[in-house]
Amino acid sequence: MVMRYAICFLIFALALPVWAIDKLTASVDKNPVLVGEYFTLTIEANGKVSGQMPDTSTLAQSFVTGPVSTSSRTQIINGSMSSATTWQMQVMSRRAGDFTIPAFSVAGEQSEPIALKVVARDQDASEQKDIFIKVSLEPQALYVQQAALYTMKLYIGKDLIEAQLSEPVMKDATLTAMGQQEENYEIVDGRRYRVITRNYLVQPQKSGSFTIDPPVFNGQVREGYRRMAMSAIGESLAVEVNPIPDDYRGDWLPSELVNLAEEWQPDENKVVVGSPITRTFTLTALGITKEQMPDIDVPSVEGFRIYPDETDRNQMARDGRVISQLVASYALLPQKPGIYTLPEIKLPWFNTVINRVQYATLPARTIEVVADPNQPQVPTHVAPPQAERNDVHPQTPIEPQIVYKESEKSLADWAIAALGYILWVATLFVWRLKSRKQQTTSVVSDETSNKTNLDTLARDLAAAAKQDDANLFYKSLRQYIETTQQRTMKTWLAEQNTEIRDEIAKLQASLYSANKADVDILSLYKKIISAEKREKSGTQNRLEKLY
Repeated sequence: MVMRYAICFLIFALALPVWAIDKLTASVDKNPVLVGEYFTLTIEANGKVSGQMPDTSTLAQSFVTGPVSTSSRTQIINGSMSSATTWQMQVMSRRAGDFTIPAFSVAGEQSEPIALKVVARDQDASEQKDIFIKVSLEPQALYVQQAALYTMKLYIGKDLIEAQLSEPVMKDATLTAMGQQEENYEIVDGRRYRVITRNYLVQPQKSGSFTIDPPVFNGQVREGYRRMAMSAIGESLAVEVNPIPDDYRGDWLPSELVNLAEEWQPDENKVVVGSPITRTFTLTALGITKEQMPDIDVPSVEGFRIYPDETDRNQMARDGRVISQLVASYALLPQKPGIYTLPEIKLPWFNTVINRVQYATLPARTIEVVADPNQPQVPTHVAPPQAERNDVHPQTPIEPQIVYKESEKSLADWAIAALGYILWVATLFVWRLKSRKQQTTSVVSDETSNKTNLDTLARDLAAAAKQDDANLFYKSLRQYIETTQQRTMKTWLAEQNTEIRDEIAKLQASLYSANKADVDILSLYKKIISAEKREKSGTQNRLEKLY
């Protein structure tokens, strides 16, 4: 008997892949349902299904749908085997009305369509409910690509067990969550609610009339010892999106307020040739994203080298507004003395409050560039004016000459005079010998101190080259040149070969430009060693000794 059942089971098992379904049904667990309330759609096939499933994509046109879960079961009753496959998914409608869930097909079988009624919620008593949602949009009238802040607040008055909260939806627009959700507590009509707040950045991409479909909450709360299913939905918001004006020129920048400011370091109108100036721009705008912030173009000025530095973009939400900020820095290097005027900077933007074009402007600025006082200047010799010649010379008075007649001296007088002369000569010799010794000692001390200082500078330069530190190497090189050769970096560079000048220019660009140039510091250092060795032929190279 047991053997007979085993053989039957084996035969049925081998026959399963060729079975086909004989019935396909679809059903919902609630009808009617509330707006924003999830219900379960179940599709069941009687029979064996081999890798097939119903197409539910058409539901997305009228409903919000969740993922599809699949389950199968097989039963053997009195030697008869039956199989069934079930597909289930959560479905929700954002709008009230009469809907039809279409028929589904699997393996040639088709289900019957389902008539579904969705009932609107009572909005009058929303604040007395256990769970409700409030939404807001600022501003409500927008231009294309203008950013608005959509705020959703979920009020929970019960002990929440589990929850599911959907995202707001708007056609032809991008909605992006801003930051993390916030949680706090509020008192509404004498009742304490736990409040979850989420902010979204809304940017319409087309003009026209649109609607923002609100987020929907579904979950379970605890009431005593029971678990109760609850749902809530926010209010739909109408949005009017205006097109870009036809007469607008430039980067499209729709905003309620734009401000452009700058900062100079050092903040002086008189600078020295070769001294870098850092010019930092701060552009602040309401109602646009950080990606929309335009780059600030700095006009070139003859006599200056301009290198872009770091650029930083940020955005935040404050007081129901989206605020974005761009901070861009530039390095300005004056090349020669003179008086220069940096032109004004003008940035167009569209004022969405008064609906017209305005400009964020920085006025022109005049800067005086003076020569480096450490650079040796070529002295200018001016011939002194010749004294006027007069044909008539004043006569020099002739003074009367007084003639002294020496008295005859004795031998003792001559001996005393000779001894005094000898003592005077000896004293003078000793004094001069002592003075020369002190001078020699001072010179040796100065030379030793100077040599020690130069060796220290050379060691610092060599260490910076070995560390491949561009900033430290350039600083050490400039200090070494100014100390050892008593001239500026610009004067020294003018006397070097083209190869060294090009490498130094790349090094300067790497220090003051956002696009960092690739500079081989060690190779540049070796080239400077070779150049200094050729310049000081016959003497030992200080840098080469330390390398």
